[in-house]
Amino acid sequence: MDLLLWGVMPYVAVTLLIAGLAWRARYDRFGLTTHSSQLRESRLLRIGSPLFHFGMAFVVLGHVVGLLVPDSWTDAVGVSDHTYHLLAVSTGAVAGLAAAAGIGVLVYRRLTVPAVRKATLRSDHVMYTVLLGALLLGLIATVLNSSGAVDYDYREGVSVWFRSLFTLQPDYGLMGAAPLAFKLHVVFGFALFALIPFSRLAHIVSAPFKYLFRPYVVYRRRDPGQLASRDPERGWERVS
Repeated sequence: MDLLLWGVMPYVAVTLLIAGLAWRARYDRFGLTTHSSQLRESRLLRIGSPLFHFGMAFVVLGHVVGLLVPDSWTDAVGVSDHTYHLLAVSTGAVAGLAAAAGIGVLVYRRLTVPAVRKATLRSDHVMYTVLLGALLLGLIATVLNSSGAVDYDYREGVSVWFRSLFTLQPDYGLMGAAPLAFKLHVVFGFALFALIPFSRLAHIVSAPFKYLFRPYVVYRRRDPGQLASRDPERGWERVS
């Protein structure tokens, strides 16, 4: 079971993520949107959306640092274990609570606003359940670890296992020895990766970066008399 969960499941989730996004980019390019419901309700959306998105941005950043940066690197720059864990717990708890509060507002909005509820897809129910579960399990693991209820150093267990995935030699025994809260958090996290191509979360890869580099759209008056009544401004000369 450890081999299946911690040695096979991550690669299956990443394969579904990459293959699913590639398929949608090829056959459903115009469907890679948020399916926004802003026109149906905006008051709750203005509260929940920034909380969720900014909170998730810092949650992802914290996971990148915690999982990919070895403790030897932080020791080398003079950051003690106590300082590191204090910063990680404080910032991670705030970011996690903000993201969880944001997703809570968004779920409440979908359940209570009739127009938004009617526009909810079946995939949204699964996505919200997995996303909220991953956030809550992460907060539970953080609280248990920081309060001393669980004597476990994830930087010597979960982080080492996660980095071993990139070498295609997963040390699944390390993950098998992790507390249950960490295991469930990882399972929900990879399940969320696998769901991204099949839910509205696919919009995270469809940011309109081309808009930053597209040429300006030039508008000209239709009335020739108005154009001839004054000298054209520089750069706006009439085109023959």
